[in-house]
Amino acid sequence: MNPSTLARLPMMLTDLRLPTMKQAWQGLATKSNQEDWPAERFLATLLEQEILGREARRLERRRQESNLPPDKRLGNYDFTVVPTLSKAHVQALAEADGWIQEGANLLLFGPPGVGKSHLVAAVGHALVERGCRVYFTRTSDLVQQLQSARKELRLPATLAKLDRFDLLILDDFSYVRRDQAETSVLFELISERYERKSLAITANQPFSAWDQVFPEAAMTVAAVDRLVHRSTILELHAESYRRRTAKNRANVTVTTKEVKRDLEETDSQDGVVSQ
Repeated sequence: MNPSTLARLPMMLTDLRLPTMKQAWQGLATKSNQEDWPAERFLATLLEQEILGREARRLERRRQESNLPPDKRLGNYDFTVVPTLSKAHVQALAEADGWIQEGANLLLFGPPGVGKSHLVAAVGHALVERGCRVYFTRTSDLVQQLQSARKELRLPATLAKLDRFDLLILDDFSYVRRDQAETSVLFELISERYERKSLAITANQPFSAWDQVFPEAAMTVAAVDRLVHRSTILELHAESYRRRTAKNRANVTVTTKEVKRDLEETDSQDGVVSQ
């Protein structure tokens, strides 16, 4: 190769936006010369490296934009706490078995502390790894953003931005209250995504209590109808994580006291006075 062309190669790769090839070509060129590769093998290997690099960067961008809590994974979700929950069913959801492509929804109900947020975030992480664009947010935070967008006359643009996500996860949906602000923007979001893009919602309250969220009863019925149509509903019935932790802590305390009492009784029988 002409020395001047060789010197310009890194700049040309930069201009063509091929950063992985720019980083890898010298090492691969050396290996190619040593092993007497044909030109097509050298080129194919370079292109393969670039494709792998792009896929890795794309995955990292999806992870960063998802806003998913990093430690909530299926691997550390305790399915034994919710015995009625099918692990195989959840795994199928995590593998995007068609529901994302169909714009179907995922609805999780249950009392506080049973792991709804953990479970839906874990499904979100798995979908990101499979190439889906996912965004996780507390419902109250999103409502505030949508309200601000409406006041500034940019609600359509904000909804269009959210439309880029294959799955939008709304955590703690039923914590929003209609007297908090104009939550009708939630209905607009649900209607905008209906049968096109998926929603995942966690809620402590059943549908019958959702009239506290939307400003009108008719809007509540319409929102529920759109969400339930083509959806998977998971009901998590279990004891709260915080309550279980408190019980375990109490059991440890009781056990410690019992051990101390037994030791004191043993010392007393042996004629040893504990200090």
